[in-house]
Amino acid sequence: MLSIFTQKVAGAIAFLCYLFNTIFWLIPILILSFLKTLLPFTAATKVLSQLLDGCASNWISVNGITQKVIGNPTIQVNGTEGLSLNKWYMVISNHQSWVDILVLQRVLNGKIPFLKFFLKKELIFVPFMGLAWWALDFPFMKRYSKKFLANNPHMRGKDIETTKKACAKFKHKPVSVMNFVEGTRFTQHKHSQQASTFNHLLKPKAGGIAFALDAMNGQLDTLVDVTIYYPQGIPTFWQFISGQVQQVQVQVSTQNISSHYIGDYLNDKAFQADFQHWINALWVNKDQALTKLKQAPLND
Repeated sequence: MLSIFTQKVAGAIAFLCYLFNTIFWLIPILILSFLKTLLPFTAATKVLSQLLDGCASNWISVNGITQKVIGNPTIQVNGTEGLSLNKWYMVISNHQSWVDILVLQRVLNGKIPFLKFFLKKELIFVPFMGLAWWALDFPFMKRYSKKFLANNPHMRGKDIETTKKACAKFKHKPVSVMNFVEGTRFTQHKHSQQASTFNHLLKPKAGGIAFALDAMNGQLDTLVDVTIYYPQGIPTFWQFISGQVQQVQVQVSTQNISSHYIGDYLNDKAFQADFQHWINALWVNKDQALTKLKQAPLND
């Protein structure tokens, strides 16, 4: 285990590496995005989109090098065989920390198309990263609470329109659409507040996945289900980049997405119930997988 002083030095160096790497790749990403806006032709858009995703993949690769040089956590991965860069995927995962994103990017980069995360609209204002996410066509979502919709019924369905517009640009080349189904990071307080029936997970929210699958009209035909476990406990971003995380365990499973799960989630109550049952079944399996991981002996 690194000393506290060494951790601080390692973390500071790693943070600077992440920062300079982000700025370095942000410049060509913004230039290519500007050209994409100026040349809204299908052929040009396709080529520029591939170049943009290539820059983003290189950004992730360099971040991965930083992780291996500073801290070098052991990331054990099972189940990525058979993944392809030429398919459309819906990717789901449990969510415990911002570290999840770094882990997902490192584990899946180069195996499936570049991950496009559904992001809250407010995140576009994050320095540097907000611009990068916008340029890379990450879908920014504006979700309305039940209370807001009750007071503003005319806004009902607007979030679905936003989802469909965001997903429309993904139809012309393979993409991986990422969704944290719990909608927020797991904490014991949130778990208790929800009275979640799962041991290690918050309740899943099926609507976002349902809307994306419907918007893509069957193109997202394979589900990549990722389970992330941190044997030493859920880490913070600082703990991860400063070398305090020794191990991460990742399990990946895939399944075909049946056309049975493409439909009108908002208005078809029977379809909604069936879809929720499918997602809940996935969450039961994930909860059981986390239980087994927690009970397994810790590897040296």
